[in-house]
Amino acid sequence: MSLDVPALTGVDRQTLREQSLQKLREAISSGQLAPGTRLIETELSEALSVSRGTLREALRHLVQEGLVVADERGRLLVRALSPAEVGDIFAVRGALESLAVETLCAIPDRTEIVRQLRESIDRLRDADQSMGERVEADLAFHRRLCELTGNQTLVQSWEHLSGLTRATIVRSGPEQALRNMDWQRHLPIVDAIEAGDAGRARVVMASHMRETADRIVALLED
Repeated sequence: MSLDVPALTGVDRQTLREQSLQKLREAISSGQLAPGTRLIETELSEALSVSRGTLREALRHLVQEGLVVADERGRLLVRALSPAEVGDIFAVRGALESLAVETLCAIPDRTEIVRQLRESIDRLRDADQSMGERVEADLAFHRRLCELTGNQTLVQSWEHLSGLTRATIVRSGPEQALRNMDWQRHLPIVDAIEAGDAGRARVVMASHMRETADRIVALLED
């Protein structure tokens, strides 16, 4: 019985695409590739040591996520969100995550839920992480909120915004991003869930999203 060589090659190509995608995300999240930066295929493929075909697949994924956009001439740029777009993104995230915390508060036994969420907060407390790792830790906390509800439609809706959320973090700059991702800002959310207080959880979540959006918008309008 012969080996399926094309299938094996496909796995390797997929791995290269995923690695390229991860590195590009990290470069954008850390600000190494700043908003408005033009992404030139020849330079990026050389820097990542991948073919231009593999790079194009990774860039196409970033376009779908909303982290990268094409200008009127078809050139790819790191997305630079407007203040209005930032407000819209956090308004939708606030609605989704408010539903998440309300759902979690209604679960009779929340012991394991609270344990996992506090574990996610512990990741945010690690000051030795790179900027990219901090961004992923912050996103992991909010994603876990949605996943723990068991509502797959909610999770998929949140995932659809994950790329745009990264774009808002990049747009705010490293200093403001670190302030918004501070672990202590996330504690009241988990405390409200642990208490099973849906009303307080909704208020805390709405405040968390509104304050984050307001800080970024103020920075962009300054």
